[in-house]
Amino acid sequence: MDRVRSFIKTFLLWELWQGLSVTLRSFFLPKVTLNYPEEKAPQSVRFRGLHALRRYPNGEERCIACKLCEAVCPALAITIESEVGEDGTRRTTRYDIDLFKCIYCGFCEEACPVDAIVETRIHEYHMEAAGENIMTKDKLLAIGDKFEAMISADKAADASYK
Repeated sequence: MDRVRSFIKTFLLWELWQGLSVTLRSFFLPKVTLNYPEEKAPQSVRFRGLHALRRYPNGEERCIACKLCEAVCPALAITIESEVGEDGTRRTTRYDIDLFKCIYCGFCEEACPVDAIVETRIHEYHMEAAGENIMTKDKLLAIGDKFEAMISADKAADASYK
């Protein structure tokens, strides 16, 4: 009896009709596709994307060269060099992040005692030339200056969870 049933299913293309029924059922459902460049999916304020160095409201750099972010980085993507200034404060002379090594874990952001290094929600960036993957201190500060409003808003929205 099973052989007859199998023969009939094969002859009538039963599996094909089952697949077509799934297609027809989903054909009339509303579509969930986004037209990506024009429409963006919502992002969490905790999204970890491109790094940025922040400044205090008076324009002074926040980074105190404690090197905690360099020590906690599991990928060894951060390189920091520092020196002591004339006023006795320690400041960075070199702050580099290799984006090819970085795994965007957020440990650097969590380790920073003064919220100097943050990961922004920027995920649409690319590199065209050799060496563009190294984010220098100047590039990181420029990103921080440009997107400070977004960074501050994200920090304020996330403050109640910390």
